[in-house]
Amino acid sequence: MIEINLLPGAKRTTHRGTGFAPAAAIASFGATFKDKFLLFGIAGTLIGVGAIGGMYLYQSRQQTALDTRESAAAVDSARFAAVLAARAHAEAARDSVYQQLAIIKSIDDTRYTWPHVLEAINLAVPQYTWLTAVTQTSQITTTAAPTSDTSAAGKARADSVAKAAAKTGTGGKAVAGGKAHADSLFNGAASTVTFRIIGQTVDVQALTQFMKNLEASPFIRNVQLTRSDLVTSDNKEVTEFQLEAQTEVVPPQLVRMVPLSIAVH
Repeated sequence: MIEINLLPGAKRTTHRGTGFAPAAAIASFGATFKDKFLLFGIAGTLIGVGAIGGMYLYQSRQQTALDTRESAAAVDSARFAAVLAARAHAEAARDSVYQQLAIIKSIDDTRYTWPHVLEAINLAVPQYTWLTAVTQTSQITTTAAPTSDTSAAGKARADSVAKAAAKTGTGGKAVAGGKAHADSLFNGAASTVTFRIIGQTVDVQALTQFMKNLEASPFIRNVQLTRSDLVTSDNKEVTEFQLEAQTEVVPPQLVRMVPLSIAVH
């Protein structure tokens, strides 16, 4: 290749090749894209695509782990189905025995109530005083049909039974119902009895002494005078009174039991 210098005094330069200049390349690229909003849009698109890809990979791993746990839970449920059925049967049998024991306890705890109350009344009657009637005024509860408990504790117990029945299903409802019946029997066994005493006396002080004697008994409480009138009996003026009282649940050590022997001729 022949080069001719037409400018006198100028130096001759020789171009052997074109080298890569990073600064010049960046400058030319910046000159090409002068719109900043376009650059921000491209950068946001790249970031969004990267975030979507990362979230997809994370959710795929989570789904795989949950599928594995679900499969293991299904296998365990099938394996322990027989064990759970046997446990439910055992709990039903236990609650049935519990209910029977509750009925026996309710009968055993209340069969000595009236003998002790009548004995306490007999010992409390002073001189010149006699009784005409002793009657129970509270509702008579039986083990076959116990009364419903409307107290706060009774409502809480009913709510717990309802929750247990909702968790265990239809069979659990029968078991929970039997246990609630037994609990009501246990609670009913310790309930008090309200009764009324009607009598007559020739001395008002004897009536006061009678009430004090009743209150001193461990089997009677809340003795209240509800009525006191002057009546004529056998051509004599006497005071007819009416008392309301309740039985007291005493500790077992105060309950005295003696054998009953009847001579048969």
